Amino acid sequence: MEQKEYQSINKSVRKKDAMQLLLGKPVYVDDVVPGKPLVVKLLRSPHANAIVQEIRCETAKKVPGVVDIFTWEDVPSNRFTIAGQTYPEPSPYDRLIIDRHVRFSGDVVAIIAAETEKAALKAMKLIKVSYQVLDAVLDFRTAKDNPVLVHPEEDWFPPCEVGGSNKRNLVASDVSSHGDVEAVMASCDVVIDNTYHTKAFNQAMMETFRTYTELDRYGRLHVISSTQIVFHCRRILSRALGIPKSQIRVEKPRIGGGFGAKQSAVCEVYPAFVTMKTGRPAELVYSREESQIAGSPRHEMEIHVRLGANKDGRIRALDLYTLSNTGAYGEHGPTTVGLSGHKSIPLYSSGLEAYRFGYDVVYTNLQAAGAYRGYGATQGIFAVESAVNELAEKLGIDPTVIRDQNMVKEGMTMPAYYNETASACALDRCMEHCRKMFHWEEKYPVRDMGNGKVRAAGVAMAMQGSGIANVDVGSATIKLSEDGTYNLLIGAADMGTGCDTILAQMAAECLDCRVEDVAVFGADTDASPYDSGSYASSTTYVTGKAVEKACGEMKKKICAVAAQMLDCDAGELLFEGKQVRRLGTEQSVSLTDIAYRTQVCSTESATVTGTHSSPVSPPPFMVGMVEIELDKLTGQVTVLDYMAVVDCGTPINPALARIQAEGGIVQGIGHTLMENVTYNSNGRPMESSFMQYKLPTRLDMGKLHVEFENSYEPTGPFGAKSIGEIVINTPAPALAHAIYRATGVWHRELPITPEQIALSLPE
Repeated sequence: MEQKEYQSINKSVRKKDAMQLLLGKPVYVDDVVPGKPLVVKLLRSPHANAIVQEIRCETAKKVPGVVDIFTWEDVPSNRFTIAGQTYPEPSPYDRLIIDRHVRFSGDVVAIIAAETEKAALKAMKLIKVSYQVLDAVLDFRTAKDNPVLVHPEEDWFPPCEVGGSNKRNLVASDVSSHGDVEAVMASCDVVIDNTYHTKAFNQAMMETFRTYTELDRYGRLHVISSTQIVFHCRRILSRALGIPKSQIRVEKPRIGGGFGAKQSAVCEVYPAFVTMKTGRPAELVYSREESQIAGSPRHEMEIHVRLGANKDGRIRALDLYTLSNTGAYGEHGPTTVGLSGHKSIPLYSSGLEAYRFGYDVVYTNLQAAGAYRGYGATQGIFAVESAVNELAEKLGIDPTVIRDQNMVKEGMTMPAYYNETASACALDRCMEHCRKMFHWEEKYPVRDMGNGKVRAAGVAMAMQGSGIANVDVGSATIKLSEDGTYNLLIGAADMGTGCDTILAQMAAECLDCRVEDVAVFGADTDASPYDSGSYASSTTYVTGKAVEKACGEMKKKICAVAAQMLDCDAGELLFEGKQVRRLGTEQSVSLTDIAYRTQVCSTESATVTGTHSSPVSPPPFMVGMVEIELDKLTGQVTVLDYMAVVDCGTPINPALARIQAEGGIVQGIGHTLMENVTYNSNGRPMESSFMQYKLPTRLDMGKLHVEFENSYEPTGPFGAKSIGEIVINTPAPALAHAIYRATGVWHRELPITPEQIALSLPE
């Protein structure tokens, strides 16, 4: 569809919060908390699996400044999940605020509340705990049906039936298929059969987990948290604490990065419990070490791929089995795993005759995993795209050409993507655009640079989704102010993505006003309309459509009031932004006069709320190409050039979309080349600070360039799809491909470190 010329859409306007952030204004949780709240600290278990036999706090409680110390004996016995998901959550209710049975090295044993951090830390050292240490399950490959149960409790509860059983260390299990995989595979000329492994990468957002809680003047629990999920957080706290949702208010200020980590209520319950017990304001700020060893990292996955094809490169069958490690608790376990197959297999819908996708999600005595940008698709796309690259190299076919032959194209049905139709798909144009921009023909051949250094290139493509079909709900409230400007109230959380700005652009386009005339507020459970939250790439697509609907209703309301003022039928009126005009006459009434009229003897309010949920989740698509220089002596990989072309429908704000893409690509490069997760004998991550957990910086990046191929998604606002998550998915398979081209060795485990590369090379 031809792109329409918009006034505010597809324009790179400045972010709403740009100046506050640029000037270092107080906008984050720790900036805005009032007074001197109690400092909350958590004593954590050193053991991977143990029962607390005795805990002695008498000496610790005598430390000056210590207000109280709470243990498993003090907390409610309501099991809950900290997964920020729409009710009923697919994740099992397997947590207590503090459990006598600690299930990973880092699990909470006691909550300390003190006047100062110094007092809290001193008290922590004086708490004496006796443990009955149990055998632990540290290898997720041995977890299923292991005699050692991570969750032996009888009150383990799955709100949704997803194939799990705590008596088997199983959180979820399923198999789906289309066609006869074995028959098609048997008739294929070539079968690629490999296993790929990705680790539990950490989101490493700059602002660690943190929450402030207090009782407001009405005795309600008021929570200010760095969270992506204010409404889900309220429900989680209600269940965990055993108090009504009406007695809880959750709001978020600016968020210093989330990337999915804050789609779990990792820390909110602890200060909330302290406030409910003491009646005093409390604040918990995780250290970097706590965020690394007791956060909500990506699910470690092992993915077995069988790919069947003909000699001409036509891919006919795909068979995936994913084993996912959820760690000690099951939040997001049943849902992340599905994306490993349902967001990778459909990329090859063109000639695919059969597919099968099975998975198991298992408990282990390791740090619990959670949501991370890409949410399972990242792992699955690494496996499938690597297998396709291996097929191309084996057949001697250009890997971009083999994708041209097999990729999903606009109008095709995707059986592995819940039989949805690719109604807006520019993946073929993304490939062609990227090929030209990258100069693929020149860079694909391996080039020897001398001194043991070689240059090589790799390619990958990806898809994601736009919200969760038939589940996610977005809402927006529009209010007309007396001066003819608008207030936009949202429940989605801007975590640096710029959603406040993007949604304001949509409102401005609909209401024919400037973006500056739309003031945005959110997210607050007392004031915002219900919104599932900022995750699953849903905000632009789902909440954006709610904004569009709300603006449509607002224009009707404005015209209805104007009709009263002009003594005519609303059907005779035309909304023109700053005024409403009566067709065929010179009569008009200004927006400010209409706004004042709603406040004087009026039956029409100047407030409307729009709500939207979609029965489909149209995928964005992407192609990424990378050029590296590899030093065969040291195994060091230098990223010289990364080119990407993204189809996110209509980019609402191209500058913000480009920044999203660049940030995601850098994160993906980090996963692939340097971010490592290793454990000690107790299953504790050894990379507990940024001294050990290596992250890419701008100096590691070389040249990075992102462009767009627009499509038009008819179910999205102004033709838009999502962009937030897809952008992290192409670096791993593209880099693994380039490393193979440079060395002749396939690496099927992430990260691919210089040591692994150097040791794999023939002497």
